[in-house]
Amino acid sequence: MRLSGQFESKERAIRLQSSPVPSGSLKCRILAVGKRRDGGTRYWCLRHKADATAKYGRRARRCRAAHLRRTKATVLELNADVYRGGIALWGAVPAVYDTTRLALDRGIHVHARRSPRDKKEIDGTYSTVRIVGTRVPGGDLEVSAIDAIYYMVSSVFGFDMSQVLCTHCGEAHLDQDWFSVHPHGRHLCASCGRTFKDTVRGVGNPICGLREACGNKVHKMRSANRSLSIRQSDFLGGIQVWGSNPALIWTSSASEEEGIHLHAFRKKGVVPDIDDTFSRLTIDGIRLDPLMVRTLMAQNTLPHLNGRVMSMRCGRCGTHAFSTGEAAYAPVSTHTCRKCGGSVRGRGRFRKTIANPLPEILAALANGAPRQPQTARLDLLPEMP
Repeated sequence: MRLSGQFESKERAIRLQSSPVPSGSLKCRILAVGKRRDGGTRYWCLRHKADATAKYGRRARRCRAAHLRRTKATVLELNADVYRGGIALWGAVPAVYDTTRLALDRGIHVHARRSPRDKKEIDGTYSTVRIVGTRVPGGDLEVSAIDAIYYMVSSVFGFDMSQVLCTHCGEAHLDQDWFSVHPHGRHLCASCGRTFKDTVRGVGNPICGLREACGNKVHKMRSANRSLSIRQSDFLGGIQVWGSNPALIWTSSASEEEGIHLHAFRKKGVVPDIDDTFSRLTIDGIRLDPLMVRTLMAQNTLPHLNGRVMSMRCGRCGTHAFSTGEAAYAPVSTHTCRKCGGSVRGRGRFRKTIANPLPEILAALANGAPRQPQTARLDLLPEMP
C-alpha cells in the first residue's frame, strides 16, 4: 500500500490503464543485507524483493523470484467522490470450481456504485487499485494485489492483522504464506531484506494502514439468505464457484452478504447470466457447504499447503473428516472423526495433512460438467520459517 500526500483533480471519474510489469528477464539487484540465523551472509534482491542466497551461503546469480512469469498490470483509478453509492474491494483468487475457459482471477475485485439504488458500474478484477478523492485521507490511497490476497487468507482463518513497519527502511510489511496464518514477532522485510522485531506477536498487512487512514469502519456481515438449485447442463458456458470473504474496503451503509458466490454462463462469454451470492447452493443435486468452500479457497492460496489438503473418510464409520480451527491451516498426521471418534489419516506423500471433503465433492460434480474444470495456481512463493 502507498499513501501519497498529493492529490490532483481528474477530468474523468475513472481511468483504467494497462502498463507492462517488469519481466522475469530483468537482472536482479543483489546485495548483502546481514547475517542469517546460522551466521552466514544473507543476500537479497531489491528488484524482485526475494532471497538471493545460494547453497553454502554464497551469493546466487539470480534470486528465487527472477523466474516468475510477469503479466501486464491493470491499474484502476477510483474516485470516491463519484461512487458515493458504495465501494467494495476484495482479494481475488481462482474459483474453487471453474468449468469456464476464462482467464485466471487474481488481484483485487472491485464493485462501485454511483448511488445505493444504481447497478454496479464497476465489477472487475485489477492488479492495483488507486483510490482518489477529497474524502480520501491525503487524497490518494493505493492497494496492491498481493496485499489484498493475503488479507483474504488471514481474514478467512480469523486472524486479526495490523500495520507492521520495518524498523530499518520504514516500509509497511506483508506477512505471506505460513506467516499470514501464524502470528509472530520477528519479521523479514521484503523491501530491504533485513530482519526486525515488532513489539507484539501478530500478522502484518499494509492494508491495515489503509483501513486506519480511512477510519477503520467495521461493516456488518449477514447471511445471503438466498437459495439456488441449478444443473450444469443448462450452463454450457461453464460455472465458477467462490467462497465469500470480508471486504477489505466497504463504504456502503448496507451489510455485506456471506455465502457462496456463483457465476453461471448459459453460453460462452464474459458476462454471467447468474452473478450472485447464495447461502444455499445446490448443483446437480449436490449441495455445497459455504464453510467448506470458503476454507478450501483460502487453503488453495497458501503455497506451503500445496498437496496437503485432501478429502478423507473415517475407516470405521465412513464419515468425511473436515479440519476446522487451527487444523484448517496447520497440517497434522492424525485426524479425529467427528462422529465416532476414530482416527483418520491421509494418503499420499505427505505424512501431515489437512482434511476437507470438498475436493471429493467437486470431483463428483466434474463428472457431469460440460468440460473438465480448470486447475489454477497462483504464482506465489512459499514462505516458511
